[in-house]
Amino acid sequence: MELLKQIPQVDKLTSDDFFIGLNQSLLNKIARDKIEILREDILSGRVEKTDNYALKEAIKTEYEELLSSSLKPLINATGVILHTNMGRSLISKEILEKVSNVICNYSNLEYNQDKGSRGERYEHVSKHFKTLLDVEDVLVVNNNAAAVFLILNTFAKEKEVVVSRGELVEIGGSFRIPDVMRQSGAVLYEVGATNKTKLEDYSNAISDNTSILMKVHQSNFTIEGFSADVDFEDIQRLAAKHGLLDYYDLGSGYVAPLPYNLSSSEHPLAKILQKSPSLISFSGDKLFGSVQAGIIVGKKEFIDVLKKNQLLRMLRVDKITLSILEETLKAYLQEEYDLIPTLKMLFFDTKILRQRAEKMQSSLKIEASEVIDTITVMGGGTLPNREFPSIALHIKGKASSLERAFRKKGVIGRIEEDKFLLDIRTVLEDKEVELLEIINEIVK
Repeated sequence: MELLKQIPQVDKLTSDDFFIGLNQSLLNKIARDKIEILREDILSGRVEKTDNYALKEAIKTEYEELLSSSLKPLINATGVILHTNMGRSLISKEILEKVSNVICNYSNLEYNQDKGSRGERYEHVSKHFKTLLDVEDVLVVNNNAAAVFLILNTFAKEKEVVVSRGELVEIGGSFRIPDVMRQSGAVLYEVGATNKTKLEDYSNAISDNTSILMKVHQSNFTIEGFSADVDFEDIQRLAAKHGLLDYYDLGSGYVAPLPYNLSSSEHPLAKILQKSPSLISFSGDKLFGSVQAGIIVGKKEFIDVLKKNQLLRMLRVDKITLSILEETLKAYLQEEYDLIPTLKMLFFDTKILRQRAEKMQSSLKIEASEVIDTITVMGGGTLPNREFPSIALHIKGKASSLERAFRKKGVIGRIEEDKFLLDIRTVLEDKEVELLEIINEIVK
């Protein structure tokens, strides 16, 4: 066919000045793919003429798209601090600057300088954790699901783990606690009813094959009305009586007292650890406000056994995680909570939020927006059904259209009562100018 003869050769096409400065190898690969598609379109009759300029444009566009960052920063104006779909806890620039000298160089990750021999990577955070939480030992894996898996695989493979039916939660991404337990090799023994579990349910379930009495935090739901569960302290005592291991999958642990009376339904780590549990685990990137990690703390004798499980090598964390976690722990020890964005946003007083919102509004057309009181939630599978006050900028107009327009610009707000809101609590202060520019661009 005459059209096929008009298709340019790859080398000749990509040597055009149109592509100056681009990587030739990658460019040739993209060009070959585009030319092959063009050839197929000609043979099938979908294309009746060739356009070399359009072909070059298509090649260059794909080249640029391939090398553009898929992960992009967003402005979170939803008011949800631990937004699971937007990365949960943020890492402050100050902490990132402190760790950059370590992660950009060779380090003593597993090197003991005093002995001139191999060291242990967990030592870099263990002392800080022991001091902060007053625990015997700590182990860090890549997330809390991994922590649950490792603990059950180590201590309950082919043995029974007793857990309340009302605590068999499903976490984000359809991951279910029963499935994680089965994959670990543990035998799930459900007790009680969905809404009510008693201590005697645990007691009656204990047999020669029982290994662990486990409690799982209801991280993303609550059971109201005619309901009851068993305090972890009572589970501990029962486990000790029968020589069993007690384990609390806490999900999200926190240190500093929470504002807005949020601590009334959640025990801080210090209170849970006062009774010296065998093991507890929680996420590093939830209320703890650090990097994604599964943090296991408890008695040294059990941590030592966990460290010997060969699975740990597959679940261990790297130098970046440990470096950021260490700096977060140092911030906790010095009570520098402003270095932990999750806590800083949560602790913002609504008076401060209102001042920020009104300052932003003063730069907008008076009829385009209004500052309103609102409420928000923590998100990220924490503090279920617990609301606290916030301040939002209501951008006037059709809510659905505004939501789409702002989303295209990288601003994620929320619709509430048919109003499009930009909740100021989660808008970082150094993003306010950028947000104002986007508002003025959309609301004309």
